[in-house]
Amino acid sequence: MNAPRSNALASMWAVMRKELLDISRDRRTLALMLLMTPLLTPLLILGMSTLAEKRIRTQMDQTLEVPVLGAERAPNLVAFLASRGIEVVAPPDDLDAAIARQDVDVALEIAPDFTEAWHAGRAAGIDVVSDSTQRNAEVPAARVRSALEAYGQQVGALRLVARGIDPGVARPLGVGNRDLASEAARQGMALSLFLPYLLILSGFLGGVYLIVDATGGERERQSLEPLLATPAARGAIVSGKMAAGCAIGLVALLLTLLALKGSSHLGDTARMLDLRWLAIGKLLVILLPMVVIGTALFTFLAAAAKSVKEAQTHMSWLMLLPMIPTFVLMVNPIKTELWQFTVPFLSQNQMILKVVRAEPIPADIWGIYLGAALALAGLLWLAAVRRYGQERLAVAG
Repeated sequence: MNAPRSNALASMWAVMRKELLDISRDRRTLALMLLMTPLLTPLLILGMSTLAEKRIRTQMDQTLEVPVLGAERAPNLVAFLASRGIEVVAPPDDLDAAIARQDVDVALEIAPDFTEAWHAGRAAGIDVVSDSTQRNAEVPAARVRSALEAYGQQVGALRLVARGIDPGVARPLGVGNRDLASEAARQGMALSLFLPYLLILSGFLGGVYLIVDATGGERERQSLEPLLATPAARGAIVSGKMAAGCAIGLVALLLTLLALKGSSHLGDTARMLDLRWLAIGKLLVILLPMVVIGTALFTFLAAAAKSVKEAQTHMSWLMLLPMIPTFVLMVNPIKTELWQFTVPFLSQNQMILKVVRAEPIPADIWGIYLGAALALAGLLWLAAVRRYGQERLAVAG
């Protein structure tokens, strides 16, 4: 019993050393595998943080120029807007076209009967004109709406006082706002959309490049068939190749997490994320199964590839898989439920968000997540071993 097991283990280590030695000879490829994502991570975080902070700071603090149709009908409103840092300017000839061209973010259109309705004590009409699909118009439109609401409440209260009525009568509810979101969660929203995808992709594809060389590359060099002809068990060969891929993927993942840790001080938004060493350790545990899953899946898919080019055809759609949870959560936000931690990519997305937002993760969630992820990795390993055991693989080419 022990002898076959020892031989299989020795074969696995021999294959692993061989694959690592082969990839180490191509230093340029090895450097790209290990350093590309770690180098891009701080640049992406710094760029995202800087752009988000600059956008909010600029659009909230600077004087906002707003074209107003019919400004002469509401001079008091114009003066109030000016006190809120909103300067009324003349509208362009074609306001709708200017907004479509993004020359104007937001505008106001005062109804022709505004003055008459105002003096009669009725609701005076005013439209906020914007394009809700333009992301750059969100903050200016929100500023204008907030100013209009404040002006309406102020004038309404003065009208009630003039009639001897307590303004509180018109406000039967005193609605406050108690936000339970942590500071890290609020400030980290700008990074929470792309950070899980970046980390999942780093773990998922970390060992894939070695597998490309260990499958299609060996077919091109005609070295795979002699390897399969050795007395080594197919399971040991597959395990050796996967172990080499996982080793490279683990090193790349560690470098990415270290780069993430180092870049946590580059921007105000990034500093709000929980990137302490304990959080980095949790992220490593979360992403380790992803390294094995990605390596095993690509080993299975690329086993029959006859060239590096053919093996690389799988890369395009594999890179899309980690994006699915991000798209789903953007168009259809869902509450966190236990079953989500069994779904590949969605579970990693949810776990990463919990860690960077400094949210506690109960032991049962850890157990379900790790159990489901390791089970999937085991199934993919068995599928890869089974494909390597097919006779047509040995003679293909």
